[in-house]
Amino acid sequence: METLSRLARFGAVGTAGFIVDAGVLSALTSLAGVGIYPSRAVSFVAACSATWLLNRTFVFAPPAGGGHAGPRDREYARYLSVQVAGALINLAVFAALIQVFPALRSMPVVPLAAGSLVAMVFNYSGARYWVFRPR
Repeated sequence: METLSRLARFGAVGTAGFIVDAGVLSALTSLAGVGIYPSRAVSFVAACSATWLLNRTFVFAPPAGGGHAGPRDREYARYLSVQVAGALINLAVFAALIQVFPALRSMPVVPLAAGSLVAMVFNYSGARYWVFRPR
């Protein structure tokens, strides 16, 4: 039961991260006139920073009297590494499904959802067992 609760919180944090990502991307491109790719790089880092803090606080908080493993800067670097790998996995699944099933080009949300699901499993496992492992 604890795992389902943690997974639900992880999903909620992911949703918050998407909102941060989309908000920063939109603000930079629409309001500040920054190019799409530099804006996307900044929005990705902003979303990773927000989700790292939220996951650290609400999803993978150490038990009372315990602590997270290692200094925060190293933890953040591990988290960012997991997120980048997860993004690449998401893209690989998306591209593979489009390649194998060309009809999905007209329904890109389907391979996007599949990629997101696979990446979420990877990201959750990486966060739980490597980034936020207890001391």
